[in-house]
Amino acid sequence: MSSTDLTLAPAMDIKAAMALLPGSLGNFDAYVSAVNRIPLLQPEEEARLARQYRDRGDLDSAGKLVLSHLRLVVSVARNYLGYGLPHADLVQEGNIGLMKAVKRFDPDRGVRLVSFALHWIKAEIHEYVLRNWRLVKVATTKGQRKLFFNLRSLKKSPGAMSPEEIEGVARYLNVKPEEVAEMETRLAGGEIALEGRGDDEGESYAPIAYLEDPGAEPTQVLERRANDLLADEGVQGALAALDPRSRRIVQARWLDENDDGSVGSATLHDLAREFGVSAERIRQIEAKALRKMRDELQDAS
Repeated sequence: MSSTDLTLAPAMDIKAAMALLPGSLGNFDAYVSAVNRIPLLQPEEEARLARQYRDRGDLDSAGKLVLSHLRLVVSVARNYLGYGLPHADLVQEGNIGLMKAVKRFDPDRGVRLVSFALHWIKAEIHEYVLRNWRLVKVATTKGQRKLFFNLRSLKKSPGAMSPEEIEGVARYLNVKPEEVAEMETRLAGGEIALEGRGDDEGESYAPIAYLEDPGAEPTQVLERRANDLLADEGVQGALAALDPRSRRIVQARWLDENDDGSVGSATLHDLAREFGVSAERIRQIEAKALRKMRDELQDAS
């Protein structure tokens, strides 16, 4: 396989990538060392190679783009070693994403390939992790391992353990009773597929349906921050339009933070004593101030 033969293989695995590198590479460590020695491309050279591949289908240019970014895949894959999967396998999957990125990269969008490729590399690695890693590790601590290997033999009946049995096992193994109860629950439960099968009418109830956090999507996070900033600036502007007494009343009633984290604990009677007027008068001033602030916020939006 040559460095340009991107059309004959859907992805570049580690052995194939090693074959493209100079010298004899016998293991993964040698592969990592070799890809780290491949020089990085300057922006102008990267754009030139990308245009040649995009416009003329120049596979030599595509191969150079892939090779110059293999170190990026190694670096990204290192962040997923905590899942207990081989680094070499993670890199191999990441290389698939890198090649997909090179195929879709447009140098005229003003984005470097390293930034564009990150999404594709991570997407392939994520899919591999989801396919191969068990979500719930049954035994991870020393106490859990003792329970894992001994709990079944210590149980007196196949059913659920009684509180007295749990206490006895906890004393025998020198662990907490709640750890015994948790391990019993883990061992009694079966594994559930992260994603539902395609022919499963209830696949919307698979864990993947409710593990996703749509609020963590980067554009939504940035949008919320921008809205919060605009809202804060709007409130400050509306407060500035009030006279000092009205501003003090609104802040004390609605905005000032207390020691316990609550907001706006001042009562009408507290403020009435402070300003030497009736509580009804404070209520009228507050209502008028809030209406004025509402008008200011509407004008600002």
